[in-house]
Amino acid sequence: MLEAIVAVYADWGIGADGTQPVALRADRAHFRAVTRGAAVLVGRRTLADFPGGRPLPGRVNIVLSRSQDPIEGATVVHSIEEALAEAAKHPRCLVIGGASVYRAMLPHVDRVYLTKLDIRPHSDAFFPDLDADPEFRVSERGPEQEENGVAFRFLTYARQSTEKEDKSVPKECPK
Repeated sequence: MLEAIVAVYADWGIGADGTQPVALRADRAHFRAVTRGAAVLVGRRTLADFPGGRPLPGRVNIVLSRSQDPIEGATVVHSIEEALAEAAKHPRCLVIGGASVYRAMLPHVDRVYLTKLDIRPHSDAFFPDLDADPEFRVSERGPEQEENGVAFRFLTYARQSTEKEDKSVPKECPK
């Protein structure tokens, strides 16, 4: 199953100039807990924003890149199809950014772990508004919290299965 994890601001912004304008310690801890031991799928530019520009330790790192250059500690893939095939080799794989990778992979994602920060710093990169997407619904809602004056909440969005809806009780009783 392909999942995603992201921190968004009130306007669904996720960053500016290749980095997060506001980052919370609680969100970073949540990210580590959710992704630990899993595979992560990340774009090359987002990888460059990681500490030292290096793959994340304790995870299988899959990097989606146009470049043919190898990345030590990561498997480099060059297309959505290659990314999906590589992700399928692992029991859990989470898309971790950036914006273009999220957009490309969202049609294949079944669950999104989302941290919603109640602020609106300048962003030039955005995550799709899942509240406006009929394919996703909030399946888990954590309590509102606060860190450094910023209110936030952990949410889990799940893709709604059209198959389950189709197999539900018939709208008309058979005659």
